[in-house]
Amino acid sequence: MRWINRRPGRVLTAALVAVPFLLAFLAYSIGSEIRLAENPSDKLLPAPSKIAATAVRLVSEPDKRSGEILFWKDTIASLVRLGIGVAIAAVTGLVMGLLIGLLPYVRATLAGFVAAISLVPPLAVLPILFIVFGLGELSKVALIVIGITPFLIRDMAERTREVPEEQIIKAETLGASSLAIALQVALPQVMPRLLQSVRLSLGPAWLFLIAAEAIAAENGLGYRIFLVRRYLAMDVILTYVVWITLLAFMIDWCLGAITRKAYPWAGGRA
Repeated sequence: MRWINRRPGRVLTAALVAVPFLLAFLAYSIGSEIRLAENPSDKLLPAPSKIAATAVRLVSEPDKRSGEILFWKDTIASLVRLGIGVAIAAVTGLVMGLLIGLLPYVRATLAGFVAAISLVPPLAVLPILFIVFGLGELSKVALIVIGITPFLIRDMAERTREVPEEQIIKAETLGASSLAIALQVALPQVMPRLLQSVRLSLGPAWLFLIAAEAIAAENGLGYRIFLVRRYLAMDVILTYVVWITLLAFMIDWCLGAITRKAYPWAGGRA
């Protein structure tokens, strides 16, 4: 049997998934042990046991000044900003994508404009956002929206244009209006793709969030990482990095589960 036709079983798949993680952990542990053997006070690669102890302290001990557990306060602040930004971008991308994909006049007017603004580096406009919206929450959410909305619009427009023309003609023959075609023919077919596009946008969304929080914020995961970097507190930084990665993985997994549950017919596309 050819290798392209061989498929691992469930147990072997789980083992193969774990292998890269174990190798990365092993490589880090060896590197940390070598550096600490040469210099026990080295801070660059703290021992895994120290990172674990720091993680326990961060999630359980309140701050001496505020009395709050800053780890959870930062997590909530960042998730609220990320959730609002991604939700606004997803709704805007869906509506604009349907309009551009279905209506030739809207496509002729906006397709080129959206393609142009999608090429603008979002981080380059961050100073402008701070000047226009101030240093509050609005500028951070706006950066996420500006960063991922053009991609979502273009993707939704392309997927809408891929709706079989026969289905649209059949709906028109049955007397469906443009709104009915959009809601009952195109929308159900692009919704799985929207969830998939949001999953692909989560990485850039986290990047824009961390960048905005690093520059101007009083709480948040990005703010905390850049605050402690001046003390070279790598155990705190690595704890936050691992936590951000875990949050991103959980959000991605939830979106994938929603897609499979709500749109099982989407199959491999979801």
